[in-house]
Amino acid sequence: MTKKREYRDDYDDKTLYIPGPTEVREDVIEAMTESTFGHRMDRMTDLYTTIVEDTKEFLGTDNDVVILTASGTEFWEASTLNLVDENILVPTCGSFSERHANVAERLGKDVDRLEYEWGEAVKPEDIREHLESTDKHYDVVATVMNESSTGVRNPIEEIGDVIADYPDTYFVVDAVSALGGDYVDIDNHDIDVIFASTQKAFAMPPGLAVCVVSDDAYDREVEKGESSWYGGFRRTIDYYDRKGQTHSTPAIPIMLAYRQQMKHMLDEGHAARDERHREMMEYVHDWADEHFAMFPEEGYESQTVACIENTQGIDVAATIEDVSEEYDMAFSNGYGSQLGEETFRIGHMGEHTVESVKELTDAIEDVADL
Repeated sequence: MTKKREYRDDYDDKTLYIPGPTEVREDVIEAMTESTFGHRMDRMTDLYTTIVEDTKEFLGTDNDVVILTASGTEFWEASTLNLVDENILVPTCGSFSERHANVAERLGKDVDRLEYEWGEAVKPEDIREHLESTDKHYDVVATVMNESSTGVRNPIEEIGDVIADYPDTYFVVDAVSALGGDYVDIDNHDIDVIFASTQKAFAMPPGLAVCVVSDDAYDREVEKGESSWYGGFRRTIDYYDRKGQTHSTPAIPIMLAYRQQMKHMLDEGHAARDERHREMMEYVHDWADEHFAMFPEEGYESQTVACIENTQGIDVAATIEDVSEEYDMAFSNGYGSQLGEETFRIGHMGEHTVESVKELTDAIEDVADL
């Protein structure tokens, strides 16, 4: 049985280079300290409509945006309940895509997996071949964009173009650890639902989930008649259209932080933010190639999370602990028992830069005597 461990007031602050949460600007933290107000006041309408419409502007989408108090996990469940009658196809290439499939199974759906080895990317031509060769109709194909367990970035744009040829099949994308740091043209690639969590590349505090919903996905839920109560597209979008608010009590302080950070994101611009993340990715890959090796399939590396193969056999756990103690920096081991000591991961997302990431790699070199 778990015992209470008293929360103290003397923890050392660590600079976060994990796959999320990531670093948050000081003024974004401070925004959460505004006085409390009611979630049915006009002030809430001003706040919520601001963050929703600013998100549409940043992402360059005409689709509806839903922002709920939740983790991105909410939209694994909600999109499945809202769109799937029976059959869903889930390409799996790591822990989080497999978890998406598990969620659908728990909800009683008939789940087919298109399985890849960990480190491999999902291929659009495989999805087309599978859809063409089966007699089964899939309500949804659900794909993770950024498999942060393996550092793989799946080609969701090309996958969306394939699914566009199947108008009665909807495309759901888990972009939890990528959206905001890796540009996606949502409206032009038949992406019906794409969602993220604020503590990743958005560089906000944890606690909000962001979901972009196409008109087709909305109509599909209406036609289906059964849906998620909390994350139902019709319920959330219609309430926003009528009231400019959320249907249930939101985490107002985090939404205040969202408003402040979105100002920074709009000032930088989506294209520039994408380029900064690409520069960090290229730096980390060059560093990994010099000292170790990249784990993901070549050409499919994540733009926000590097999964690095431990070719030198360093003690990953000890290196992480020593870097934390000596430099007050946190990075991650490989994901779970499969990759724990075989890989390690660096989150280069949010407000990090090449210069700040170099501080971490310098620390790893020092501690690991590279």
